[in-house]
Amino acid sequence: MSDAAMQERLSRAVDALFEKQVDLLQNLVRFPSRRGEEGPLQDWIARELAGRGYAVDRFTLADVGLQSHEKSAPMVGVEPSGSLQVVGTYRAKNPTGRSLIMQGHIDVVPEGPEDMWTHPPYAGVVRDGWLYGRGANDMKAGVSCMIAAMDVLREAGYQPAGDVYLQTVTEEESTGNGALATLLRGYRADAVLIPEPTGHTITRSHTGTLWFRLRVRGVPVHVAVAQDGTNAIMSAYHLIQALVAHTRELNQAAASDAVYAAVRDPIKFNPGIIRGGDWASSTPAWCEVDCRIGLLPSMEVKDAMAAVERVVKEASRGDRFLSNNPPEVVWHGFQADGFVLDPGSEAEAVLAAAHAEVHGGPMQERRTTAVNDTRYYGRYYNIPALCYGPKGEGNHGFDERTSLEDLRRCTLTMARFIADWCGVEPR
Repeated sequence: MSDAAMQERLSRAVDALFEKQVDLLQNLVRFPSRRGEEGPLQDWIARELAGRGYAVDRFTLADVGLQSHEKSAPMVGVEPSGSLQVVGTYRAKNPTGRSLIMQGHIDVVPEGPEDMWTHPPYAGVVRDGWLYGRGANDMKAGVSCMIAAMDVLREAGYQPAGDVYLQTVTEEESTGNGALATLLRGYRADAVLIPEPTGHTITRSHTGTLWFRLRVRGVPVHVAVAQDGTNAIMSAYHLIQALVAHTRELNQAAASDAVYAAVRDPIKFNPGIIRGGDWASSTPAWCEVDCRIGLLPSMEVKDAMAAVERVVKEASRGDRFLSNNPPEVVWHGFQADGFVLDPGSEAEAVLAAAHAEVHGGPMQERRTTAVNDTRYYGRYYNIPALCYGPKGEGNHGFDERTSLEDLRRCTLTMARFIADWCGVEPR
C-alpha cells in the first residue's frame, strides 16, 4: 500500500473515532487527579486499556525500590504506596518492527479558586472548538492522543509490527518519580514519545528544576512591642530577595550557554507557597516558603543545590535574628537535571516526516524553561526521547484549554509515527 493510501485510511479513521476521543478526554478531565489523588483515574484508565485488549500492569512507587536509584526525588507528604502507575502493553504477534513507549502524566496541579474559572475546572466543557479544564491541556490531551492513535491504527485495519507500551504516570508535576518507576519496573523500548502540549513542536531541550522549602523560626511578641521580637515572615522575605538576586546572576551567566543563550532569562525562580504566623497582632514565630528554581542542562543538580544553600547562608548573616538562628533549607521534591535531545536520531526523523505529512511543513523545535520526563529516558537510559504533542493554552492557570482541531491533527501525526516507526501489518 502506498504512503498516500495509508495516510488516507488513517485520516478517515481519526475522523470516525474523533467523537469517542473527545469523550475519552472529557472523562480524563473529570477526574480531579491532583497529587495523591490520582488512584481513581488510574484505575479507570487501567479498565479502559484492558477493554482494548492490552496486558495491564498496575503498580505503585513503593513496588520498585525507587529510593535505591540516585535520581529518585524526595516525596514529602505523599505516600509512595498510594501513587499508582499504569502500563498497557501491546505485544506484536510477529515482532519485525521497532518498539515504542508512549508515556503521559495524569497528575494535575491544583485548580485554585473555582469562582475564578469561566467553566468548572473538572467539567470538561467543550465550547467553540476548545475543551476546558484543569489538565485538559497539561497533559490529558496528549494522553488521549496516544490512546486514540492506537485505536486509529486498529480502525484503519492495521496493527503495529513492534511492541508498544502505553504508560500513564504520576509525580511528573512534583518529582518525576512516576517515569523513573516505569524504568525500574523494567520497561524499555527503541524510542519514547511523550505527548506534552508542545504545539506540534519537538522539544530540543528542557531546563532542570529544584524544589525546596525555606523554614524560618522567630520569637513572637505583641505587635505593640514588635521591636523586642522577630518577624519570621519578614526574615523569609529577606531570603527570597537574596534568591531573586542569585537568579539574576544565573541568567546573566546563561547568556553564554551553548543551548540557552538565545532564551531570555531561562532560569526561573518562584516562591510558590507561603505559610506563617498564628495571629495578626503577634509577630510571626514561624514562616515556611516553598520555592522552585531552575537550572541549565549544563549545570549539575548538586552544584545548584549547594548554591541555593550558600545564598541562604550568606543572606542570613545580614539579618539580625537569622544570623544567630539559621534557617533551614529542606529539599522536598524535584531534583531534576535538564536535558538536551541530540538532533539526528532516526526516531526524530520519522516523527518529523509524519509531522510534515500531516501539517504540510517542517517540524519546528523549542527550548523550554520547564521540565518534562524525557530526561529519564534520554539522559539516564540512552533511549531516544521525543517530546511532541498537541496545542492549547493556560497550563497551570485559570481556564486551561486544549484545541480540538489540534488534538485531531496530533492524533493523526502520532498514528502515522507509530505506523512508520514500528511498522504495521494487516489486522
